[in-house]
Amino acid sequence: MPQASIREVAKRAGVSVGTVSNVLNRPDRVAEETRARVLSAIEELSFVRNESARRLRQGPPAKTRAFSVVLRDVANPYYTDVAQGAEAAMDAEGADLIWCTSNGSPSKELRFLQRLAEQRVAGVLITPVGLDADQIAWLHAEHIAVVVLDRKPQAADVCSARVDHVAGGEIAVDHLLGLGRERIVFVTGRPESEPGHDRRDGAARALARAGAGELVTLVQDTMTATAGQEAAGRLLDRVAMPFAVFCANDLLAIGVINELLRREVKVPQEVAVIGYDDIELAGTAAVPLTTVRQPRHELGRVSAGLALTEAAEGVDHRHEHIVLTPELIVRSSA
Repeated sequence: MPQASIREVAKRAGVSVGTVSNVLNRPDRVAEETRARVLSAIEELSFVRNESARRLRQGPPAKTRAFSVVLRDVANPYYTDVAQGAEAAMDAEGADLIWCTSNGSPSKELRFLQRLAEQRVAGVLITPVGLDADQIAWLHAEHIAVVVLDRKPQAADVCSARVDHVAGGEIAVDHLLGLGRERIVFVTGRPESEPGHDRRDGAARALARAGAGELVTLVQDTMTATAGQEAAGRLLDRVAMPFAVFCANDLLAIGVINELLRREVKVPQEVAVIGYDDIELAGTAAVPLTTVRQPRHELGRVSAGLALTEAAEGVDHRHEHIVLTPELIVRSSA
């Protein structure tokens, strides 16, 4: 939850803000009884020190040029590509970008946000896990710009930048239908993220529009190349060839192709495969991967621009919502 301010601590302890400052920085100057009251208030309110006391002595803080990007999974090349796009845009403006990884954990995400607030970063770009409207309001109250990255924002008063993943799912399946493949399986991971859900919805919409039946979904525990190999084995046991596979990301698709080739299944003649993201490995796979390219660096760049603008404009900033369009990259796998 949002952390208490130094003024709230002072009010709870019945002392001045200056006294709280001395407890934080020069406790030897504060009477033991008063110090105990302040420390008790700090504990009760879960106060996170952000060097407020020092800055109160020095006057208004100089505007910081440090921002942060909080990623869900730094091991996924997609997220690192987005962050690199943001970092390049920040660097061009003389700002620094701190990378953090939540690993899909809401508690870890919140812990990072608390630490970033303590360090008084100017803004946060985040692919959220547990971020909610209250936490966004808290960050704004701390004068921290917030940009929700690759997700639909849960609050109206926050900037966002994302890709139209429903359109991406439609693009992939329209291509497969154009190849004459009507038995199409969507391979994804759990828990399914909002982008994965949107890709599945777009794929199902394209099938329904063509009157080609329902989309079959196969769910793996993760979205790695290893999970893709496992998915290929499961598919060969249950789906008559020829068929097509649309994977929620490129890592899954590369794993599917690797296992199909190991089992001497011809790609794309017997099984066509499409991925999603267009990571660097996609074009160099054993069978170069047809995929839906996300404008990853552009997504990072525009997100950084939103954060820089909000940090500069402060309370006068008008929140923006930017939606980018993916594109099909046709190679050999489908």
